[in-house]
Amino acid sequence: MSDDGTDATAVAADFELVSLAVGDRAEGVATVTLDRPDARNALNGQLRRELKSVLDAVEDDPEVRVVVLTGSDESSAFVAGADVKELRERDAIEQRDASKRPRVYEHVDDLEKPVIARINGHCLGGGSELALGCDVRIAQAGAKLGQPEINLGIIPGGGATQRLPRLVGEGQAMRLILSGELIDAEEAADIGLVDEVCDPDDLDDRVYDLAGKMATKSPLALEIGKKAVKAGSRMGLEEGIEYEAELFALLFAGDDKNEGIDAFLEDREPEWTER
Repeated sequence: MSDDGTDATAVAADFELVSLAVGDRAEGVATVTLDRPDARNALNGQLRRELKSVLDAVEDDPEVRVVVLTGSDESSAFVAGADVKELRERDAIEQRDASKRPRVYEHVDDLEKPVIARINGHCLGGGSELALGCDVRIAQAGAKLGQPEINLGIIPGGGATQRLPRLVGEGQAMRLILSGELIDAEEAADIGLVDEVCDPDDLDDRVYDLAGKMATKSPLALEIGKKAVKAGSRMGLEEGIEYEAELFALLFAGDDKNEGIDAFLEDREPEWTER
């Protein structure tokens, strides 16, 4: 732990519903685990607050290069949705206040470091929206995904009406949002909602193999690469290509570009210095 950053593990130590481990499965990889097993990780106010605090700390921790977001084994879910009891108690004014940004979904989406969703069970409603904010989604076979809010007389309110069609297309998004239909992980992969499906015994190996590979790269290049890809769904093509060129040139101002090329030419592992 360097002197110019945050020790994210220390920040998370006193939290009840969110835990954090750094480097236990792969160097430079932080695992953020949601643990509200009595409610299958339904997103209540306390869980949201703790998760936002942990993500802020992870962002500022120089020891962390990649984040894995998952549910605890005891919860048997990634996130089963929002806390319906809390929703029932709110009126429109209270909900507008609760919806003020940045919410937990924006905390995930805006994180400068790559975030992999390890979907180890049901991923519904707000849970699906949390996964949509991640950069890569790897699901366990047998997991169920969907946006069932319509069954409660409401619609998704954590970004799904905007992020989901950008990921799977308008028709598939309409089908899921307007029917409340749940789909299994395999179908989710077919339509692009998740990127990979693994047998339960293989899930950790695949997630941490990918996260570990990412964590060996230049932290600055990871940040800039993520920023460039995300811009693709938020800009026109020509504007996006211009933005990519600017970001590409920006990396030539740093030391990691020369270190990466020198390491390649010298057939050795690079030693990144930029955070």
